[in-house]
Amino acid sequence: MTSVKVKFRPSSVTDREGTIYYQIIHERKVRQLLTHYHIFPSEWNQNRSMVIVSCNNGRKSFILSIRERIRWDVERLTKISRKFDSDGIPYTSDDVIEEFNRYAHEYSLLNFMENIIAKLKQNGRIRTAETYKTTLNCFKAFLATQTSKDGYRQDEDIMLDSISSEIMESYEAWLKRKGVAPNTISFYIRILRAVYNRAVEDEIIVNCKPFRHVYTGIEKTVKRALPLTIIRKIKILELSLLPALDFARDMFMMSFYLRGMSFIDMAYLKKSDLNNGYVTYRRRKTRQQLTIEWTRDMQFILDKYPENVSDYLLPIIKTSGINERCVYRNVGYNINHSLGLISKMLNLNFRLTMYVARHSWASAAKAKGIPLSVISEGMGHDSETTTKIYLASLDASIVDRANAVILRSLK
Repeated sequence: MTSVKVKFRPSSVTDREGTIYYQIIHERKVRQLLTHYHIFPSEWNQNRSMVIVSCNNGRKSFILSIRERIRWDVERLTKISRKFDSDGIPYTSDDVIEEFNRYAHEYSLLNFMENIIAKLKQNGRIRTAETYKTTLNCFKAFLATQTSKDGYRQDEDIMLDSISSEIMESYEAWLKRKGVAPNTISFYIRILRAVYNRAVEDEIIVNCKPFRHVYTGIEKTVKRALPLTIIRKIKILELSLLPALDFARDMFMMSFYLRGMSFIDMAYLKKSDLNNGYVTYRRRKTRQQLTIEWTRDMQFILDKYPENVSDYLLPIIKTSGINERCVYRNVGYNINHSLGLISKMLNLNFRLTMYVARHSWASAAKAKGIPLSVISEGMGHDSETTTKIYLASLDASIVDRANAVILRSLK
């Protein structure tokens, strides 16, 4: 049987904070485990062996957070000793401390998610790894605001079994105050929930359902699509003296010409994908192969720029094999920024992005009476809904004729 006691060691310097430590006793052998929790002597009750709020001096939330963390630590130390007891294997107080430190290293949210991210990258799931990394960085930023506000100094991390319903509700409220969109909030929380559930499946923690009071649904978003009259204005806009805006407009129009091709697929189009007047590529999102007729409008844009020295067709990624994903993201960011300026020039009531080109093509096709199955095939959609609409692949020429109808409307 192991006992755990909470102790306080005053500082040798007057008016300085002392240190909380734990006394682990097993078979009459005592070991100490130092913490990084520091309090003043007036905030320690010797008789009750606990941290107390001595006065209303602005440290109340800080003291309460330390009390909560002490509770978590003691519970974890107790669980470790009970597991050792149930296994029936001889152990010492040092073994309990070693297991506690190992758990703190391996089963913190930061380390656990970093391991998942590394495995995703190894499996080639780069985009998923990036979304996990973005989510982790966002949650770390939240933790930093919480600790700095309370005066508690620690790494921007938390133990998996310390993730509670209260913490997740605070995180959701923090994101709302920052003006984050509901679907983005839900996206971050769903990723954290997936990580938490994996820890539960691996029997690292017991499921305490910390996500039951936060929103994890998906709100229907308002799709932004431009009528052909506005697309035509964008096409003929005089931007020769503004090269950044001119380039952004060209990539927007290229996406539209290419049946709303996503920017990542545009960035990774290779010169070898263009053969005999057709572009054939495989969507990076769904791996579906698409073939698009190469038109004079597309060639006109391509001819405006020096030939790409890399293997890629469009002037987005200009050096093969060197930070390609970083380059594609940075160029995409700059393009969307420039498109925002163009939307102001045209007095649009919403911000232009590359995605608007994709949705505008679909809306234009629908307005021209093109069947939904043809639109789905043209955009390379891959879902249960679209699969029910068309079970066999459509002739690419049908989609090309549909695209030609749209492009003629711009003349």
